Amino acid sequence: MSSAHDSTSTPHDFDFFHGEWDVLNRRRADFLDADSDWEEFPATNRCWSLFDGAANVDELAVPEQGWTGLTLRLFDPAAREWSLNWSSSRSGRLFPPVIGRFTDGRGEFYGDDTHDGKDVRVRFLWSGISETTARWEQAFSVDGERTWVTNWVMEFTRRGAA
Repeated sequence: MSSAHDSTSTPHDFDFFHGEWDVLNRRRADFLDADSDWEEFPATNRCWSLFDGAANVDELAVPEQGWTGLTLRLFDPAAREWSLNWSSSRSGRLFPPVIGRFTDGRGEFYGDDTHDGKDVRVRFLWSGISETTARWEQAFSVDGERTWVTNWVMEFTRRGAA
């Protein structure tokens, strides 16, 4: 277990994400099969800050597929880590959170969930962060984190950035 002093995470880690974004999604047809085909679809995203930076909400609109997603992020100042909580208009339920932190400009977040009746370890990675870009990846492991299947990637470009 790392101490809070090992982390560079702060309540302002997600400040880069506030505002409006265009999103290119790449998602596997089967989240557990590394050989399944990828589908691509566009989306838009907007994020706003709460709790003086220690929380934020973003809404992902996917009109082509007729759904929206929402993430609530909360910073725990005692643990110096974030919980990321996802929901979708398709399910209307909050998925189990992934918990983690930023180190050297890269965010890693882990949690446990089920997918198609199987227990999965979930990993979210945030990288490629700049004023106009960001990358989010989701991966699942069914073997105790020995192997991961990256099953969803979002490439964010700030709206209005040429």
